[in-house]
Amino acid sequence: MGIAVILDIVGSIIIGGMLLLTLFRMNVTATQNTFNFSGELIVQENLVTTIEVLEYDFRKIGYCEEPFNIPNPARAILFADTSRLVFLTDVWPHDGIVDTMEYYLGPASELSGTPNPNDKFLYRIINDVPSAVNLGVTMFKIKYFGVLNEELTTPITTVPTGVFSMQIDIGVENTAAYNEEYRFAFWRQVRLASRNLTNR
Repeated sequence: MGIAVILDIVGSIIIGGMLLLTLFRMNVTATQNTFNFSGELIVQENLVTTIEVLEYDFRKIGYCEEPFNIPNPARAILFADTSRLVFLTDVWPHDGIVDTMEYYLGPASELSGTPNPNDKFLYRIINDVPSAVNLGVTMFKIKYFGVLNEELTTPITTVPTGVFSMQIDIGVENTAAYNEEYRFAFWRQVRLASRNLTNR
């Protein structure tokens, strides 16, 4: 066996190894891109779902099918804090009975079983019956404003008749990610106001 043949074999092994390494890197990159794109889609879908439910409920603050059951809708907010809101409303199917609804963000320790260390349950409690789903919510903050657009100090523990509008911030991440690269989506509703709050 000549030196030329040995050099050909060594060269073939080196070139083959480089091709295999390139294919391996392409496979890893394709897997990562697929995971990231699908993760981004899931984050956007979870954010939209959360927003739709939350906006619907918050716009119904002080609403009741039988209006005289909430004689002063401006007093429909019972407790207001930066990450917790308790209010009166008439939950679907709008039977005219006044319900108490509460929203708050639970601690991250409740979802220690998910890979993401930041995701939390966003609780939606109706008449002391809690419901919560893991949609990857990592941030839920509310600011409250008075009739002159002044920001109100929280928590508002007395009956907060001065709340005229709210700013809501929500952040969502995917619950699992490739190489711990979590996708994040943010939404802000500026000056959301229930029409019933202005019924003074």
